[in-house]
Amino acid sequence: MSSSIELILLLFASYISGSMPTSIIVGKIFKGIDIREHGSGNAGSTNVFRILGWKPALIVIVIDIFKGWLPAAVYATSLFQGQPIEDIGVVQILCGFAAVLGHTYTIFAGFQGGKGVGTLGGMLLALFPVAVLLCLIVFIFVLIMTGYVSLGSIFASVSLPIFLFILPLLGFANPPQLSLLIFSLLVPWFIIFMHRSNLSHLRSGDENRFEKAMIFKKNK
Repeated sequence: MSSSIELILLLFASYISGSMPTSIIVGKIFKGIDIREHGSGNAGSTNVFRILGWKPALIVIVIDIFKGWLPAAVYATSLFQGQPIEDIGVVQILCGFAAVLGHTYTIFAGFQGGKGVGTLGGMLLALFPVAVLLCLIVFIFVLIMTGYVSLGSIFASVSLPIFLFILPLLGFANPPQLSLLIFSLLVPWFIIFMHRSNLSHLRSGDENRFEKAMIFKKNK
């Protein structure tokens, strides 16, 4: 088998892994509904939380994260060692992004999936474990202060390349490979693009807000 075919198979396996429509399956199991026909219409964990509650949403987010982690952490490093790209960081990026595309444009649900944040988070966790944990803190802080999941996701993605620059200077991590560093600079653009409708809602003032997450909000 040629190395190019092995790479194609590797990416296809990653795409299929990411394509499992977790939120749609959970919606069918828990309430017999297509989650895309309710709430925001998005097949993601946030909409599952709104419609079905936190337990189904937790199942969705854990599986979605795993869908991104598995190709980047395992497929890229263990399958088809004869593939033509020597830089393992590039292979991890390609496999992880194939999984994110699978989640966003799932072949099992008419190419209508979620925004890919959870799956991208799993991919990034495989690539930058320390930085991603710090990004999670940023996400939680923004969510608590504003109540907006979309805004938390955007701020967390923007903070990723910043942490990757700072952590090695402070001695908490080794400098990342150049390919991974360049990729981290592209992540915020992808997240902003996937949340462009949310940004429009934020500007118009009708973006859905998680009031319960705003623990410091004073009761009127």
